[in-house]
Amino acid sequence: MKHRLLLLFLCAAAALSVIASPASSQEQVQRPSSIPKLRGYFTVKKPTQSIDIDTIRSAAATTATLPLWSFDALSSRDGHHYEGVIVGRDPFNNPGSVSVPTIVVPLIIKTNTVAVSVNPTTRIITTAPGVTIFNPAVADTACLKAPNNVPTKLFAESPIFKPATFNFGGTIVGTTQYSDAFQRGNFWNALGSNVDVYHVLLGPVKFLAPIVLNAPAIYGTVLPSKLTGACGPLGIVDINWFDALLTGSIIPSLAAKGVNPASFPIFLVHNVVWAAPVTNYNTCCAIGYHSITGFPLPLQTYSPQDFDSTGMFSPISDADTASHEVGEWMDDPYIINEVTPWGNVGQVRGCTAILEVGDPLSGTEYPPIVMPNGFTYHLQELAFFSWFFGPPSIGIHRWFSDNGTFLTDAGPPCH
Repeated sequence: MKHRLLLLFLCAAAALSVIASPASSQEQVQRPSSIPKLRGYFTVKKPTQSIDIDTIRSAAATTATLPLWSFDALSSRDGHHYEGVIVGRDPFNNPGSVSVPTIVVPLIIKTNTVAVSVNPTTRIITTAPGVTIFNPAVADTACLKAPNNVPTKLFAESPIFKPATFNFGGTIVGTTQYSDAFQRGNFWNALGSNVDVYHVLLGPVKFLAPIVLNAPAIYGTVLPSKLTGACGPLGIVDINWFDALLTGSIIPSLAAKGVNPASFPIFLVHNVVWAAPVTNYNTCCAIGYHSITGFPLPLQTYSPQDFDSTGMFSPISDADTASHEVGEWMDDPYIINEVTPWGNVGQVRGCTAILEVGDPLSGTEYPPIVMPNGFTYHLQELAFFSWFFGPPSIGIHRWFSDNGTFLTDAGPPCH
């Protein structure tokens, strides 16, 4: 069957086609006992082509890319050297301030099937025809309360982009964006007296007009609230179909809007997650990821993120996904930074060897931040550079994470 894609810029907003009674996303979801609990997780979409550090360094020296600095770290966890690149200025040798142009692209997701049951044994979803539209640019009256009920507006006013005062263990690291505060705390003892001049900021930030993605029936479905007990529906989209569409059509079409290898595009969805296939509970639910495209060079980084208000992945909610993904993009923009193997912590089952600052603490919250709009934002605690490479910690208070959950490193190499 040939599937047709509807892809257009909207001048008028579309509303969610499933209506539920207003509720707060912070309220506990009462899930029917026959429905398995969903697992929210973060992922990376690794490119099919490989890239190395030397190629990235060469490109940064000759073409317009993200502002980058290189590291060569001797890990006290295994005695080996590891190289990589991080967004910003070198906190050890050339501290200073950078700002990365950030383009937020709201995505309106249209799905064409609705789940009618979930087999508790096989965890396979049975669906029927039905259209649902998830629009982050209109009020979510089911899960959010006025006046703070438009996801794009809430996202724009969040500490991902707007300044807040961050206190790490009694020390004010700055009134700034969360990822900038994290990075200052991350390299606090390397920066020394230069901490006040060190910033890695997202800006200027530009929100584009929403784009509609019409997911064919096999690539998208919905878990309605009557099935899950949540305040509103949850969309599930095939991650492989979605990512191919982003990299093959959408990202190239946005060049005139400022999306280029020197900028950071964020693709924002609301109450939509990713899986493959969408009818298998076992593959659900990726709530955000970051990746690269544009081979051979220059490479474009990007990150799709869900602004969740369903409460189904508590404590992960609202800006939590963005805090995770922006932090990981900043410290490993091209998904090439290798570290001493670590694992069996946070969301990670088994061993991994990549510098993903969010994964070891997935589901561990940084203290909530109340912004001037009165909304309480949720952010995730993030692991410091030293957690991956071992002591002595160069992080604030000699910690290994930005809220002090990690007071030691990742331990012996994972096998």
